[in-house]
Amino acid sequence: MQPAAAHYLRGALFGFAAVSIWAGWSAMTRLAVTTSLDAWDIPFLRFGPAGLLLLPIVMRRGIALDRLGWLGLGGLIIGTGAPYALVVAVGLRFAPAYDAGALNPGCMPLFVALIAVIVLRETPSKAQKLGLSLILSGALIIIAWHEGIWSISRGFGDVLFLVGSFLTACYTVIMRRSELDPIHVAALVSCGSLVIYAPIYLTLNGAHLAHLSEVPLTDLTVQVLFQGIVVSIISLVLYGRAVLLLGASGGSAFGALVPALSALLAIPLVGEWPTASGWGGIILISAGVYLASGGPFLILNPRRDDLRFHLSDHSASRDGST
Repeated sequence: MQPAAAHYLRGALFGFAAVSIWAGWSAMTRLAVTTSLDAWDIPFLRFGPAGLLLLPIVMRRGIALDRLGWLGLGGLIIGTGAPYALVVAVGLRFAPAYDAGALNPGCMPLFVALIAVIVLRETPSKAQKLGLSLILSGALIIIAWHEGIWSISRGFGDVLFLVGSFLTACYTVIMRRSELDPIHVAALVSCGSLVIYAPIYLTLNGAHLAHLSEVPLTDLTVQVLFQGIVVSIISLVLYGRAVLLLGASGGSAFGALVPALSALLAIPLVGEWPTASGWGGIILISAGVYLASGGPFLILNPRRDDLRFHLSDHSASRDGST
């Protein structure tokens, strides 16, 4: 194997592993909130372990107020921290995992584009405009179809997924402007969420801690390890390696796999099969994310010199949160 091919293969493996974890989050959380846990538990299990493990980074590097300010720091925590996780977890109580995989990470580039155009005065390229159009079309297919023939509660869940997507988009814009490295941001988000959310959770759900003791130990252990370590830390390391080997555009293009992988993983984990229209929406969103992230597309963008609107930069700044 040629060195360049081996280099790409290693990067691709890291990228695929990272997005597989992100895709699995929807199914694992759906499984949790429809069986032994509730939505309030998810942020606590996710940011409790991660906050403790990443605390040394915050203690060593500080909270970066010189780059973020209090408003920016709050935006990061809300955008991918405990508030975000709670919103999406509540949504997964009402709507299936493949809806979350398509609408939550899938629509994030669309909201990033809107924020960047309005606030940052940036202009998307032709390929990215096409990608954003595909994302919007796919989202409308999923939501409109469900609103027409499914329950209102499912539509409510889909709306919460879009709210979560918007929160993540705000996070990505703040992250980009701060120019902080992802591991520092992950530490700030995890530790900030732990400090803010843990007292609220323990106060409002003190009685619920007794319920946690009744959850099967295997189920609880799996969720703690997956939510608090695999999603919050390991996926970040894997994605960082992918970006290092493939570049921001190449690495972020793997995000296009999340909607489809979420749907596939939901089948064995929670027994949820997308409808034909659901698959259509997922495919459109996946293609749109690929284009919007700046993934290689030689027909529309042979020289890759018109990517003025760097959605790939936004995507590359993710902290592994989904």
